[in-house]
Amino acid sequence: QLTLMESGGGSVQAGGSLTLSCVASEDRVIFYRLGWFRQAPGKEREAVAAIYMRGGNKYYADSVKGRFTISRDNAKRTVLLQMNNLQPADTAMYYCAAKYAGGDWSSTSDVDAWGQGTQVTISS
Repeated sequence: QLTLMESGGGSVQAGGSLTLSCVASEDRVIFYRLGWFRQAPGKEREAVAAIYMRGGNKYYADSVKGRFTISRDNAKRTVLLQMNNLQPADTAMYYCAAKYAGGDWSSTSDVDAWGQGTQVTISS
């Protein structure tokens, strides 16, 4: 079974940067789309960004466009999320997710694997 491991979370001041990492356990991740989701206390889990591991197509939520950049290194089975100009509204638990098939990149449905999550906290 494909498993995901996130890292890179932490606490920074508004305007700061963090880079999150998601490492997949198996080479077959090349057939998946990996996406980042986040969930703040009392709120629904929402999509942040996604990337097709095979073709590199990228998708972003409107709230993070121009600030976040998603990339992948297929040799390392790794996806990075570079987050710049972070704001308090970005504070959440961030999860990496894998989907084998296409469809809606931003949907939490039909997720084949979830990471354990990494906390991002932004202070004003």
